[in-house]
Formats: sequence, structure tokens, C-alpha cells
Amino acid sequence: MEKTKIDEMKEKLFYNPKHASTIISESEVEVADGFCEGYKEFLDNGKTEREAAAEIIALAKANGFSEFIPGEKYTAGEKVYYNNRNKSVILCVIGKRSIIDGVKIAAAHIDSPRVDLKPNPLYEDCDMALFKTHYYGGIKKYQWTAIPLSLHGAVVLKDGSTINVCVGEAEDDPKFVITDLLPHLGGEQNKRTLREGIRGEELNVLVGSRPFKNEECAEAVKLNILSILYEKYGFTEADFLSAEFEAVPAFKACDIGFDRSMIGSYGHDDRVCAYPAVMAALDAENPDYTIMSVLTDKEETGSDGNTGLNSSYMAYFINYLAAMEGYDGYEVIRKSECLSADVTAAFDPTFPDVMERRNSAFINKGVAVMKYTGSGGKGGTSDASAEFMGKVRAMLDNAGVVWQVGELGKVDAGGGGTVAKYVANLDIDVVDIGVPVLSMHAPFETVSKLDVYMAYKAFSEFFKQ
Repeated sequence: MEKTKIDEMKEKLFYNPKHASTIISESEVEVADGFCEGYKEFLDNGKTEREAAAEIIALAKANGFSEFIPGEKYTAGEKVYYNNRNKSVILCVIGKRSIIDGVKIAAAHIDSPRVDLKPNPLYEDCDMALFKTHYYGGIKKYQWTAIPLSLHGAVVLKDGSTINVCVGEAEDDPKFVITDLLPHLGGEQNKRTLREGIRGEELNVLVGSRPFKNEECAEAVKLNILSILYEKYGFTEADFLSAEFEAVPAFKACDIGFDRSMIGSYGHDDRVCAYPAVMAALDAENPDYTIMSVLTDKEETGSDGNTGLNSSYMAYFINYLAAMEGYDGYEVIRKSECLSADVTAAFDPTFPDVMERRNSAFINKGVAVMKYTGSGGKGGTSDASAEFMGKVRAMLDNAGVVWQVGELGKVDAGGGGTVAKYVANLDIDVVDIGVPVLSMHAPFETVSKLDVYMAYKAFSEFFKQ
């Protein structure tokens, strides 16, 4: 049907994001699907920040990156990685331009909401062995009951050696579970608010039920579990005090829908942005500016701590780069630019009341650009400038990246934050850009494959500027 003048005017003047598959070619759709196969593998191999960091470093080494050595001189085109305490990683490719012109940064986080074990977790009750937990990040606690869980952790012994533990991921591994009350006896529980349906102290992980050598004695089931752990890994109950154990869903990443257009998995927030940022850095060859992909920890708990971006490790790294050429680090930092690579909420037609359609992100309409995050009256956000927004818009359009605007719900409905404000506090221009997610912070989240690929295209183009 031939377009009328009115149609042409609307197309020219209206903002009307379209389904990505109607804009890009079929061959590019196939490329996007192929890109997501590597992403699914990354999800399964890196369910905790330690595992994700190790996976990123392995990918970096396989693609010619070497470990960064402070004080070393690096030349244009050289690729280095910086490992911050095995929980956060910086990938860097030295640019052709002088470092004084600033660096291009894509910053994503690799931690996700989960259930952590308490420092002294193991106890026995009614001939059952259980772990006490303390949840990590913002979760709906009821979603974590009656699903298969795996245990991931690192135990540091008194001699300084580290034991890595992962149980529940292999097909023949045992799984673990947080039990829930049966509906027949749930009358009083049903009177609780949804928020209180399961309380924090009720998130106890069931880990065993048989006594040691079938003997009747006090805490025989607990003793049996400790005996199994000691025999297999060589640590005792006291070693839990210097350990980090995390219970995460035992699900594998999988395609969603008859058309296989989506991916369901634990940990999309924020590995769905971390993986494209990693791949964009790995694929960068002889960039004009020095580029960095920062894969950070602790975002889900406020970015505090020495592996989170509310610390100084990224600034220190840039200072090292500046010192190579004899410049002051601040002069480099203030001329730098950053894409804060974090997710936003996708509009869910089942729950439309909390969203404002005109400013919501939708799956399959590309990567979402969020001028600000925060809550209420823009509390806890950096609010990108119009100038930087204009620059990012032009970059995305010129590169054929499918993108849309996004906002995390209605003004008074809630909200959330990202690492953007910590980057902005360094005097760096920054804006949030990421993949829309359905069921964010649930044990099983959903994203569009096309949106994942558009995030990769966006970060890759940013590194080429």
C-alpha cells in the first residue's frame, strides 16, 4: 500500500519504536540468534561473580589478552585485563590516540540476586540438616522456595589455600531446596502480605536427612553432612567462617517460546549486558580511543566494597594508564565517556498498572537507553545530560542499532539504581543502556535474543567512536 503524505509525516516526526525483526534483515536475525548461543553458555558457566570473572578472564586469554602489570608500558593495540580480587574484571584495549583524550568505558555488573549462606550455617532439626541463609540483593523471597538449587562457593583455609565448590550443576549432582508450607495447612501463611509470605529466616536450605553411619546420637545428620564435606573437600565446620557460599537456581539457560525468540535463565540481570560488553571488548581491534569493559561486583547490594564501583579501583586503573604517558589521572577521567550497561524492566502486559507505556521498554524493540534511573523525584541517579544523550542517539542511529527509551516504571511506583551515579561522581559523562528484562530479579528471568545482540552492537559501536 502506497504511503500517504500524512503517513510520511508521521514516520518523520513521531517517535515510534518498532519490533527489531521488522527493521533488520533475516540474515542479521540469524546472526543475533547465533550470538546468543555463546551467551547461554556464559550464563551456565558463570552463575556467581567469581565464576563469571573466571569465565571472562578465560575468554580474554583465549583472545590475546594478557594480565595488566602496573608500571608496564603498553602500546596501541595491546590487550590487557585487570583482575580485582577474583570478583571484578577490567578488559582494556590500548587506543591509537593519546590517553589524555580520555577512555571509552562500558560498565556492567556480574553479581545477581541470590541466597547466601550465613557464616555459621549448618544445623540439624528433626533429623534434617539445613543451612541458614541471608539473601543477597532485592528478591521476592517466596520465589526461591520449592525450586532446585545448586551451591557454589569458595572456602579459604587457615593456611591460605582456597577450595572451590560447585554442587548441583551437573546432571547427576544432587540438588538442594528451600521448602514451603503445603496449601492444606497454609491458612495463616496466606494471611501474610506477599512480601512476608516467606520471611528471611525461613529461607533455610535442606541439605541432608541421614545420620552418620546410621547411628543414633545427637546431631548425627549434621555430622554426616560434615563428614561428606570433609571427605570430598577437606574442610570442617569452622572453615565456613572464611567461606563464601551462594545458593542459586540449578536451571540451565534455555530458549523460550515456540519461535525460540527469547532466553530464560537465572542471572540475566546483569550478565545480559556484561556478556555483550565483554564480547565488544574482545572484538575491538586497534581502536582510536583506549577502551575498557568494566565487569564489576556488588551492584545488587549498593556497589559498596572494594570490588564494587562505589570504590576507587576503576579510577586507580585509569590512573595507571595515565601514568604510562606522564599525565594526571583526573585529566583522563574527566574526558572519558561511559555506557552504564545495566538492564531495565520490560513492559509486561500481564502487569501493566506499574508501567507508563510511553516511556517503557519493550522486548524485541532493541536496547533501552535510560536517561536516568533512581526513584521518586529522580533520587539516586546521575541523569545524563542532553548533550551526551544526543551524542549516543546519533551513534546508535548511524550504526543501525535498534534502540528505544526506557524508564523503570511509573514515577511513584518504585524504581531502582545502577552503577551510573558512581561513574558520574568521577566527573565522567555516562548514560544507562541495557536489555529489557521480564521477571527481573526472579530465579528465572526472560529476555529477547534480538535485544541481547543489539546491546553488543551498541557497545561495539561505542568502542569504535
